[in-house]
Amino acid sequence: MPIWDIVKLGALAVVGLIGFIFLIVLLNFLGVWIRALFSGAKVTFTELIALKLRKVPVAMIVDNRITAVKSGLAVTIDDLSTHYLAGGAVEMVVLALIAAQKAGIHLEFDRACAIDLATKGTGKTVLEAVKTSVNPKVIDCPAPASGKITIDAVAKDGIVIRARARVTVRTNLERFVGGATEETIIARVGEGIVSTIGSADSYKDVLENPDRISKTVLDKALDSNTAFEILSIDIADVDVGENVGAKLQAEQAEANKLIAQAHAEVRRAAAVALEQEMSARVQEMRSKVVEAEAQIPMAMAEAFRSGHLGIMDYYRMRNVQADTSMRESIATPTQGGQSTGPVA
Repeated sequence: MPIWDIVKLGALAVVGLIGFIFLIVLLNFLGVWIRALFSGAKVTFTELIALKLRKVPVAMIVDNRITAVKSGLAVTIDDLSTHYLAGGAVEMVVLALIAAQKAGIHLEFDRACAIDLATKGTGKTVLEAVKTSVNPKVIDCPAPASGKITIDAVAKDGIVIRARARVTVRTNLERFVGGATEETIIARVGEGIVSTIGSADSYKDVLENPDRISKTVLDKALDSNTAFEILSIDIADVDVGENVGAKLQAEQAEANKLIAQAHAEVRRAAAVALEQEMSARVQEMRSKVVEAEAQIPMAMAEAFRSGHLGIMDYYRMRNVQADTSMRESIATPTQGGQSTGPVA
């Protein structure tokens, strides 16, 4: 076969291959391309092929770009595909941008993508953030999930005040990424309520002016460095609890009583010990007296032997002792109230 014929066959094969590839491209992307063309959001076949090669859902990206362009948003195919590859929700970003535009809120595409990635896995979406920025929401303080119904605080007079607040907030899109969440708002508001009630001189002041709590808490700028802006703090309920001050005073009095009883017991034990010591000393003195009295007969015998004491002296001493004993018996009454001496 001549070389020229071989060249022509090769050229025909190349043209056929190109035609086949073009036919495949038309079959795969013609419908999407026509839809984008008539929607005013033109897209090239090169962009469609690039999306296919990067394993990006072509129809989803093109349809979201059509929605964005129809709403007046200048979003490119490359922007949407890049956010999809980053793991973001393209549809939510587009809807959030449209909602922000309709509400007159300035929200850039990059900011919307950052918020979408920040809320990934939290159960929230960038669309919800934009809606909350347009329509404020109400947060209960304390949160129902915490298991508490009220925030308990003690006034200076010792009375417990139970309060429940409702905080109205809206999303601050500029601080949404990196800003503190609802839990921080609830914690700060709870701390402010406890501090305000604790500074009140009496529980009556709180009951008379419950709006004092909300005004004081609002003045503390509790929404700084958070993803929200606090619009209002409303005290939904205020109730009087127990008298903690009286309870603490009663407990302190009981403790003081126990301490005093302990000190008294210590003094009683010391007195008993001293009494026992004195009794022992009395017995000791008595034993010394008995010992001294036992020396008297020996001294008298020695006096007889030495001639210093006569028999008459001895009798006179005995008479004196007998007379003294009689006088003592007369002076000492018996158990029946009568004396032992003779009746006159």
